[in-house]
Amino acid sequence: MRCKLFHFASRTSSPGQGRGFFRAPLPNWTLAIFLSLALFGFTATIRAQEVASQEVATPKAASQDASGTISGTVYLPGSNQPASQVAISLKSHDAGVFRSVLTDYDGHFDVSGLPAGTYDVTIEEQGYQTYRSTAEFDGSVLKLELHLAPLLPPQPFQSANTVSVRELAIPGKAKEEYRKGLVSLAKRQMVQSLKHFASAVRAFPGYFEAIYHQGIIETDLGHQDAAMQDFQMAAELSGGRYARAQFGMGYLYFLQGNAAQAESITRRGLELDPDAADGYVILGMTLLRLNRLDEAERSAREALLRDPNKADAYLVLADTCARRQNYQEQIQDLDTYLKLDPTGPASKRAREVREVAQRILDRTQSQSEAH
Repeated sequence: MRCKLFHFASRTSSPGQGRGFFRAPLPNWTLAIFLSLALFGFTATIRAQEVASQEVATPKAASQDASGTISGTVYLPGSNQPASQVAISLKSHDAGVFRSVLTDYDGHFDVSGLPAGTYDVTIEEQGYQTYRSTAEFDGSVLKLELHLAPLLPPQPFQSANTVSVRELAIPGKAKEEYRKGLVSLAKRQMVQSLKHFASAVRAFPGYFEAIYHQGIIETDLGHQDAAMQDFQMAAELSGGRYARAQFGMGYLYFLQGNAAQAESITRRGLELDPDAADGYVILGMTLLRLNRLDEAERSAREALLRDPNKADAYLVLADTCARRQNYQEQIQDLDTYLKLDPTGPASKRAREVREVAQRILDRTQSQSEAH
């Protein structure tokens, strides 16, 4: 399995453990805010530390059985016309494989080097229903014929009523204060944003989205107890159905060093929202803390399957590589992170760590050549 990601070392790690470069304090929040939808991501505040390396760990060799091929053709609905430039995702939990490929002009795709296993096949193409199927692969050759389906006509009465019941209960003043809070948060005006969210909650005490965002700000300000209260309240007011509140609590437990609790509550959030890339990043960080590297890598790849531009996932991958002393892969993942988020909060440290990894890689290669 190819190694990918960043090093979030435990505060309790001794200098000889892991040989990683990203040390405590652990991740700060990176905020990507939209007026209609606010998402949060996590990245690392890191301290570069060069360590002596006496040998280069041999990358995990690909399984000799990973020689099979899954291919096929995707067709547009209602015709035999091929669907070109459509993204196909192949995912096998038992084989530990996560691959994504675009169809060619003729709607064809071909993925080689795959081991046997049960594969989830997913197509998410704008304007069509999400395609999902499962295929049993024996490790040799499998050819698929996939047909996209048109979007179903909207169901205004059922869906609109479901949403509008609560929407109509939220006063206009509360909605406006919430909107202002998001705008201020996008500008990193934390105190002002907190005031707007508080006003929104006063106008509508059940506004769990505003309470959740209060938790984001309190976390950014280092007020972990207040943040935990906000996330817990948001979860309770939503009837336990607001996944982001679970992720917020999971992240705080991670910061507090309670990895077991962090894993449990983050997985609970992913059960509510299995497509949340942020949740998989937090879970990956937590699994790294638990020294479960393979699982952490898989979690990061789950995040990238859902959001290929999720820069923070590459920090998790780079950390996995650092612990395995696979510095070449670590450098590649850091480069990808910097390409996706060149001016982010962790970009300066990522460049510093990349330089350290490069020096160690150069040194070990020189030592290898000398022998």
